[in-house]
Amino acid sequence: MITSQGRIGDRTPHAIAGARACSDMLAVRLSTEAHVVGRESEHRVDDWSVSLPAANETLSGLAREVVAAIDAGDIPLLSVNTCSAALATLPAAARTIPGLKMLWVDAHGDFNTPVTTGSGYLGGMALAGACGLWESGHGSEVMASDVAIIGIRDIDRAERELLESARVTLMAGSIDLEAVLSFIGDAPVWIHIDWDALEPDHVPAAYRIADGLLPGELRSLLEAIPAERIAGIELAEFEAPDDERARAKALAIIGDIVEPLIASNSR
Repeated sequence: MITSQGRIGDRTPHAIAGARACSDMLAVRLSTEAHVVGRESEHRVDDWSVSLPAANETLSGLAREVVAAIDAGDIPLLSVNTCSAALATLPAAARTIPGLKMLWVDAHGDFNTPVTTGSGYLGGMALAGACGLWESGHGSEVMASDVAIIGIRDIDRAERELLESARVTLMAGSIDLEAVLSFIGDAPVWIHIDWDALEPDHVPAAYRIADGLLPGELRSLLEAIPAERIAGIELAEFEAPDDERARAKALAIIGDIVEPLIASNSR
């Protein structure tokens, strides 16, 4: 279990707490302890050119933990505050696991670059950096054609052009299990989940995008993926509510959704 507690472009106040809460819940279920990377710091709205250098130490630490887990024969299970973690974790995994496919479950493509970003948000550039469309300093070994984005429905115009030209597989709307399994084939697969992929009001996330996936639909996807294919799991962007009852409800939903992955991780 790997937990990010350092700021990695966070613009919202509860993502670091969300990563820790999710990690604590999973650690109890798995009877394990988390490897904590980074130190808590305040969220702020800044440009990627500022937030990336500030995040470098945490990102490098996450990459090291991913490689160490894989080298030890374990399946990396990460609970991270923002999708920016993938700038380092995905290249590290791709360097270490030949033929790795990526399932990116997210309402967004996170495929902007310093040229196309309108917001300057580091998280909105994470997958593009891992695929080498811009230089983050944390690697670019992910082949864009080995990435499928599931649940995508909020894409910038320029970002869509980049996704299409890079031959990223886009799966909008209801999940087509047959198409997902065909995409994976016999390859190992890394699963990244941003909780804004869900319909709002199930798991709090930084962004509320309507017409999302339902919890049962996402669980069914994870159940359908053969356990022996799962090479890594990354959970991101849980905005932990201050209200204890609301937090417990959200964590119960997360736990139920990822139960098939937990079984794989404990094998």
